[in-house]
Amino acid sequence: MILVTGVSGGLGGLILSGLAGREGLHVVGGTRAGDGGRAGRRVDFDDPASLRAGFAGVDVLVVVSAGYAEDDVVYARHGAVADAAATAGVRHVVYTSLASSGESMTIALPHRWTEERLSAGPFTTTVLRNGLYTEIPAGLAAAGAAEAAATGVFAAPFGQGRLSVVAKEDLADAAVRVAAESQLDLAAGRESRHAGRVYELEGDRALGGADIAAALTGALGRPVAYRPASLAETRAGLEGSGLEPYQVTHTLSLFSNVIAGRAEARTSDLAGLLGVPPRPVLEAIAEAVAAGGHQDRSISANRGQDDVTP
Repeated sequence: MILVTGVSGGLGGLILSGLAGREGLHVVGGTRAGDGGRAGRRVDFDDPASLRAGFAGVDVLVVVSAGYAEDDVVYARHGAVADAAATAGVRHVVYTSLASSGESMTIALPHRWTEERLSAGPFTTTVLRNGLYTEIPAGLAAAGAAEAAATGVFAAPFGQGRLSVVAKEDLADAAVRVAAESQLDLAAGRESRHAGRVYELEGDRALGGADIAAALTGALGRPVAYRPASLAETRAGLEGSGLEPYQVTHTLSLFSNVIAGRAEARTSDLAGLLGVPPRPVLEAIAEAVAAGGHQDRSISANRGQDDVTP
């Protein structure tokens, strides 16, 4: 059996749907409440007893990182997952971590801690180091579209740096392949072919402020120029946005890394796992502007989700 955590979140839901569409697999989802349907198991990272019961009979556990919390809370949650997986006899754990392009960001430490914690367990592991979602530049573009349409200027705290991003759907497809093949291997009496692997799942395109401005030019039908915004003005905007203080910290860390030129991918295993090129990321920006709706432009959208759709 395969169990996917956090399936009422964006990434977890996509993984569950992808696995459910494959023949020959017994797949179940886990949420904090458990709804008796496809996401029928109660798996609450803040309730270790629910984890021990929820992981019973599971061969392959897909752990979607449980973010939206301060670091010490994430440590406690992920430590409880590792303990419960060991107690329940889970044989292989797939963990959605953070790509190396985010190594200097404040969100990286809990992910690396979790990788080490899981690697010490009695089960084999696969680490999926996911790149940052396209929702970040798409959300910035959507939020700045009205001003760009009025003034011809798009402002963002990118400096002259670039940010590597990837479609969430591609990350889900990669996780589906790893989980499905691991389950089939275990059912055949052999270790998962992905055991011990760490996959860097980055997109093949890094975007700078000028790239987003060019996408806005096409979407709005008028010339749009890029203006680098300062971190001070970005902080002021975020502090009035309703984000939690730790979300503001993580978001500013992301932008600081972009400005410093430390947010671009150096390597990626994504195309190899997908078997096709990654989805084009600029399309997400055009779609976000056309939709005209709000998108989360904070780093918290990439922190992982346990019952939260980013």
